Formats: sequence, C-alpha cells, structure tokens
Amino acid sequence: MLNNPDPSLINDDLAPTTAAGRNWSVLHMASLWIGMVVCVPTYMLAGGLIELGMNWWQAVGTVLLGNVIVLVPMILNGHAGTKLGVPFPVLSRASFGISGAHIPSVLRGLVACGWFGIQTAIGGSAIFQLVGVLRGEPLGGADLPILGLSLAELVCFGVFLAMQLVVIYRGIESIKVLETWAAPFLILMGLALLTWAYVHADGFGPMLSAESAFGPGGSKEGQFLSVFLPSLTAMVGFWATLSLNIPDFTRYARSQREQILGQALGLPLFMTLFAFIGVAVTSATVVIYGEAIPDPTVLAGRMGRGPGVVISLIALTVATLSTNIAANVVSPANVIINLSPRRATFRIGGFITAAIGVVILPWKLIESTGGYIFTWLIGYSALLGPIGGIVIADYFIVRRTEISVEDLYRRDGAFRYRGGYNPIAIVALILGVLPNIPGFMKQAGLVNEVPAFFESIYTYAWFVGFFISGAVYALAMKVRQN
Repeated sequence: MLNNPDPSLINDDLAPTTAAGRNWSVLHMASLWIGMVVCVPTYMLAGGLIELGMNWWQAVGTVLLGNVIVLVPMILNGHAGTKLGVPFPVLSRASFGISGAHIPSVLRGLVACGWFGIQTAIGGSAIFQLVGVLRGEPLGGADLPILGLSLAELVCFGVFLAMQLVVIYRGIESIKVLETWAAPFLILMGLALLTWAYVHADGFGPMLSAESAFGPGGSKEGQFLSVFLPSLTAMVGFWATLSLNIPDFTRYARSQREQILGQALGLPLFMTLFAFIGVAVTSATVVIYGEAIPDPTVLAGRMGRGPGVVISLIALTVATLSTNIAANVVSPANVIINLSPRRATFRIGGFITAAIGVVILPWKLIESTGGYIFTWLIGYSALLGPIGGIVIADYFIVRRTEISVEDLYRRDGAFRYRGGYNPIAIVALILGVLPNIPGFMKQAGLVNEVPAFFESIYTYAWFVGFFISGAVYALAMKVRQN
C-alpha cells in the first residue's frame, strides 16, 4: 500500500500489482509468448530471409540466435516488473524522471501503434480470404483512391478491428484468458499446416532442397555476412518493443522463477519452431504451386475449398488477434494512462491505440520484404535499443535492483531530478540514436549517399544504441552520485 501517492501519477492501472494480482504462472507466461510469436509476421519474417538468399537452416538459425539474444534484455527488464510490480511507464520514471518517463514510453507506444495497424491489416486479409473461400470465388473490386484497398478489403479490415475492440473493452484479464486458450490451438494449427506441406510436397527433401545463394556458384556468393548481420539485428528488433515493456506483464508473475522460465520456454523455442514452419511451407509452395507464397493468408486462399482451409484461415485470424492484443495494445494503453492517470483507463488507451493504428495506413508498411526488415524493423530498433540500455543500466548497475516504489509515485521524491526530467538519460538517449540516423535515412530513401561507416553502423543499430546509451548513462550517473 502506497503512502500518499501523487494523484496525478497513479490510478488502478498504474498502481503496483497487489499480492492477489500476482497470479501468472510459468504456463501463463509461456502461453503469452506462444500466442505472440505464432503469428503471420513471424511466418513472413522467416520467409523473407529465404527470399534474401538464405537456405532453410541459415534462416531458422538466424531467427533462433536473434531470439536468444533478445531474451536477455527481456528477462532483465522482466525482473524489475516482477520485483516492483509496476508497468514500464512507471519503471522508466526511475531513469528518465517523473515527467521524463513520457519520452521513452511515448516512443515505445508509437511503435506499438504501428504494429497494431500492421497486425490488423493481416487479420483483415485472413478474413478477406476466408470469405472468398466460403463464397466459392475470391472477393473482387478496384482499390479505393489513396487507401490502396478495395471496399471488400476495407470492410474485412473493419471486422477484424471490431473483434479486437471487444477484447480491449473487456480488459487486461481477458488477455490472459485469450492467450491461455489460444496457445495450444495455434501450435496444433501450425503443425497441421506443416503436415499439409509435407504431404503435398512429397516429403521434407523437396521442401528444404533450395541451396543458399551465398554458397559457391550462388548468385550472392561470398555475401552472407552482408545479409546475415542486418537480418540478425532485425530479429532482435522484432521483439525490441516487448523487451522494453515486458514489465507490463511480468508484474503479474508469481515469482522471478515464473517469469524467467516462462519467457525462456515461450520465446526462443516457439519463435524458432514457427519460423521453421514458415520456411518449410514457403519452400513447399515452390514445389506445389511453382512459386513461393510467403504470406499464409494468400496460401490458404490458394488451397481451394473445404473445412481444412476454413479452419486454417480461422487459425490465422485467432493467431493475429492473440498476438496483436498482447503485444501491441497493453504498452500504448499504459502510455496513454501514464500521460493522464486521472482521465485515462486501459479501455480508453486501447481505443486510442486502435485509432492511431488505422490512420497510418499500415498495409503500406509491409508492401516489400526490404521495407519490412531493413527500414521498419531495424529502423525502430535504433530508437528502442538505447531506451532499453538506459532502463536496464539504471536498474542493475546504478541502483543494484533497489528502487523505492514510493518515490515512483511522488513528484518530490528521489526521481524528481530537474523539473521532473533526468538530463543524463536524455543525453544518453540522443547519443545512442545519433550514429544510426544517417544509415536509416539512406535505407529509407531520404538521402542518396552517406559515408560507408554509417551504413555499417546501421547494420548493428539495436546493439550500437543499446550499448552506447547504457554505458553513457551508467558512467554519468556514477559520476553524479560521487
């Protein structure tokens, strides 16, 4: 129980989790991750690596390594959530200041809004394909001006959006229930899709026979590292968002063991499994249809009619729904609550998230593999990596995991700094982001040429930002304390 917290810094959603609220077990934490990783973007991400020239084991290995790496900050940040019982926007008050915490939380929230829109576009596409299968012929229609979607596609997008709004309206507890029930269903559906590909492609041999383009005689011979390194950064960037706001979930864990084991079981293992399914099935489509079909919603539409196709499309819809609600609603909702605790609630925050996710026309962000991996994933990892470095350095190096929860809810406490802002954190954030800006501008097509050094730096965007900002922050805070 807090003693006289500032009313402008707290409400029921931001308050420390009570003992009764700490009811998430290893199963719940693992189910949360299974529900998030078994999704169309994961499938498309692995297929995109094949498109870039990797063979199946190179693609799956890249996904595995990236997720083992990102598991480390995931568990470290998760430790703070479990110990203190506070969400990410509140935790970041310790490093950025009571008011400065709005900076990292808003940046994280905006990225989540982008992801919410992307996932909603994918879910709408699954419904679009499902309706086409049920009526016996694909839905048609010309694209609407500016939007780039047909009226039928727009309606399906709206239907999927409405499904998510129902879950948001029901609140945070409904997310735990959704993830727990969806996880085993999604695993079974993924294995069923793999079995379908195995049967129709006459075994794993033809499915996984494609050679790497980087081997002797390949079209990209000797260029493996130039694709592997930015791809690895993209794999880390894929979950750089959740590595920040994982306290939003681990605050409900029963113990550190529950959150650590649950995450370790749910993230790398099932992300790699579903990546393998994506690689294998995409490879199988070359054998079956004579062309690679990396989008499972399009693939399901090509399978013809029958209950199996209908179930597959329903599974894709459920997978996208469970991922989107957990990964891309909780964080921005908490950000909005943190901005105005007296007025905002989880429900209001979720609705605002949905609105932002729609108006950015998210389907345009995933039009190409290059734009998806090298501009979107690596681009925002350059922004979020430095924030992760600062928050983790503050919790483990500067404060040795000892933070006054009382002061997180007081404007005159230890985290008031200068007018509520910690200038050290802000400078460290800027220094971590700056080296990656030229490379991002080149990749996004904003400039034609930048020095080769900055292009190389951008390849490691998340790592560069994480370590520069973390090191600068820890050193400067130690000097300040002395």
